[in-house]
Amino acid sequence: MKQARLKNVIANMEKAGLNQIIVSDPLSIYYLTGISISPGERLFALLVKNDGSAKLFNNYLFPLEEQEGLSIVYHSDGEDAVGMLAQAVSGGLIGIDKFWPSKFLLQLMEKRSGIKPVLGSAPVDNARMYKDAEEIELMRAASRMNDAVIDEALKNVNTYTTEKQMSGVIADLFMKHGADNAASQLVCYGASCSEPHHESSGVKLQKGDSIIFDIFATKQHYWCDMTRTVFFGSVSDEQRKVYEIVKAANLAGIAAVRPGVPLKDIDRAARKVIEDAGYGKFFTHRLGHGIGLDVHEPPDCSGVSEAVAKPGMCFSIEPGVYIPGKFGVRTEDLVAVTEDGVLVLNSYSKELRVI
Repeated sequence: MKQARLKNVIANMEKAGLNQIIVSDPLSIYYLTGISISPGERLFALLVKNDGSAKLFNNYLFPLEEQEGLSIVYHSDGEDAVGMLAQAVSGGLIGIDKFWPSKFLLQLMEKRSGIKPVLGSAPVDNARMYKDAEEIELMRAASRMNDAVIDEALKNVNTYTTEKQMSGVIADLFMKHGADNAASQLVCYGASCSEPHHESSGVKLQKGDSIIFDIFATKQHYWCDMTRTVFFGSVSDEQRKVYEIVKAANLAGIAAVRPGVPLKDIDRAARKVIEDAGYGKFFTHRLGHGIGLDVHEPPDCSGVSEAVAKPGMCFSIEPGVYIPGKFGVRTEDLVAVTEDGVLVLNSYSKELRVI
């Protein structure tokens, strides 16, 4: 068990008035135990109680080494796994992971009378929101991988490779550079760049196109995520203007990050740059999202966020301008809040580039 992390979770449980929680999200179980399993349809759950005990319910298909502070209860496919869990659960309130399938929860409610299930993800989610030094170093390593991949990807740009094919090229580059896995990458050419979440397709490059590379992968379980926009063959005056506005917004957002600043004020700092330049209606999404073991996790960096920047928080700063039917520009960096300011996790150049 990761005892320091468990201690934080238990402190959060006490604040929430919970004596016990069931953690079922494999990422959260990994966070607390270092155990990574994809259980499929089988029961895989960690029961945490506020006395510091932790009991992992796991199928025999996934044998594990014993570790101090963790009790492992095995079950086979033919056994009543939920019944085993029910025997270990105490009566009264029990926090339930937001990702736990209802088929397990309903069985637990039938097999263990006297329990009162409530949403119980917050104790772990709130602990995961503040990365420790080990996690931040892993995320820096993942971001260095991202820097290397985008640098190599730009050398592969040509007129005969479609968006979808380039997405595959980038995924292969991630694996070459040590990624755990690399999902389908977001690559947009020309007018497609005006769609913030465009799905890469059979579109080919033309001279004067903007190209958005929003690339992401995991390394040693932690995500990197970075966006750069470049131009192919030439860049128009309007494209150049918008690029510099978005870059300035990105830098303004980063400059606003420090402990004690509401995340909505960070969003505002970046958004104001774009609004003052007359492009506010074309910035259509929040400034950023939390990142760590999941590519999108708390905190939310938006105009409605209630979160306040605190050391250990990691999130993206990714302003964009998307002009329908013409082009788009987005620049994204990952940042970590430090004790006295901000650490930018990736370092690839943001200078305007024509390739």
